[in-house]
Amino acid sequence: MPKDLRIVFMGTPDFAVGILKEMIEAGRNIVGVITAPDKPAGRGRKLMTSAGKEYALSKNLKILQPTNLKDESFLKELKSLNANLQVVVAFRMLPKAVWQMPQLGTFNLHASLLPQYRGAAPINWAIINKEEKTGVTTFFIDEKIDTGSIISNKEVIIEKNETAETLHDKLMLKGSQLVLETLNLIEKGKADPKPQPESVDLKDAPKLTPENTQIDWTNSGKDIDAFIRGLSPYPVAWSVLYNNKEELKVKIYASSFEQTNHNLVSGNIQTSKKELKVACSDGFIYIKEIQLPGKRKMDVSSLLNGYSFDDDSKLS
Repeated sequence: MPKDLRIVFMGTPDFAVGILKEMIEAGRNIVGVITAPDKPAGRGRKLMTSAGKEYALSKNLKILQPTNLKDESFLKELKSLNANLQVVVAFRMLPKAVWQMPQLGTFNLHASLLPQYRGAAPINWAIINKEEKTGVTTFFIDEKIDTGSIISNKEVIIEKNETAETLHDKLMLKGSQLVLETLNLIEKGKADPKPQPESVDLKDAPKLTPENTQIDWTNSGKDIDAFIRGLSPYPVAWSVLYNNKEELKVKIYASSFEQTNHNLVSGNIQTSKKELKVACSDGFIYIKEIQLPGKRKMDVSSLLNGYSFDDDSKLS
């Protein structure tokens, strides 16, 4: 028997907004949106609203922004929405009191083919690890992170020069389709969730930090190029530039790789009027877009017009 779905949506960033937008346009009944609290940002520390809140406001949706998901007043207000299903996209871990609340359960959209790439940054790590495909998965939430029974999934091919930005957009589109299909299955009572397969070769997708986003120039060129693409445009791969007796933390947004033999130390910088290349273990990384501290992102030609490198300059 078809069920009348009353949906609470939980999500904060642009990826979540893309899914919510498709749900609204498909006529789904969204009785509330749970999103992150406003946060101070910029030099003036002005409170900034999330993409999720901005969109929910534009559609006059009921908004809750709890700081503590276990708070009794939040749980009471969430229950008063009388939802029978919750949909979670790019949100934080939910306590059991929240995910078990609705009659039909709580399902999550994850941007990988589970059980692979459980964790906070599946889009980035799929590119960094040079995967040929990834995808999106819907699953019912349980006590652990990204381990619940799978409802459905869809594959996406990772192109040769894919970046985190382009893959994000492809997965958002595919994810929107999958969420709508999953809603239809649940509505018609045809959802048939299956436990995630056991695997000894699981790859994780841990949170991106300053420690795991620094470029290692001793790696192969293909690994470094994938690393840069997998972190562009956010949070961006970085390196320390040693030049003119200065140490500068620089961000590298785009590059290409040329395989060739050389006798240079990895990280050594070579420049011409229009090119900046960095030695790696099996060739050169040509930097295309870079950002110096306190400066805007720029292409390398613009950088070389006003910035000089000494003979011993290097990246590390």
